[in-house]
Amino acid sequence: MKKIFILMFASALFLFAKSDFSEPFPTFDDPRKVAIQLYDSDLEKVNHNLSTIYNILKEYPAESLKVVVIAYGNGVRALRKDYDAATLKRIISLVEYDVEFIVCKNTMETMKWTEDDFIGEASFVQAGIVELIERQVDGYIGIIAY
Repeated sequence: MKKIFILMFASALFLFAKSDFSEPFPTFDDPRKVAIQLYDSDLEKVNHNLSTIYNILKEYPAESLKVVVIAYGNGVRALRKDYDAATLKRIISLVEYDVEFIVCKNTMETMKWTEDDFIGEASFVQAGIVELIERQVDGYIGIIAY
């Protein structure tokens, strides 16, 4: 019985544990900034990446976090209107939490796609990889999500 109580107590502590933030702590004026690469449109990988973003959002107060997803190469397919409907709903729900989704125009031009092919919540840059580089120069932490 004692072992069960200890196990239940340890489990409860784990469930309610929050991450410790490094200094300087994220604030409205100095938020954590995360740039996530999306370069694969495999449905399972895209949904894993979206789950990763949800996990990040759960840990940080909304006003102390900026998240941008930069799609280039095959990853731009995941932001097309004709992609998986359930996944697009998840993407749109993340936009409601101020997650920004950016599409690479170079890839679009190669595939002969237009902005009308993509969800209305997306924004566009000429070169997705350059946007990722520039975001990192601006203090974003670049994450390669698989």
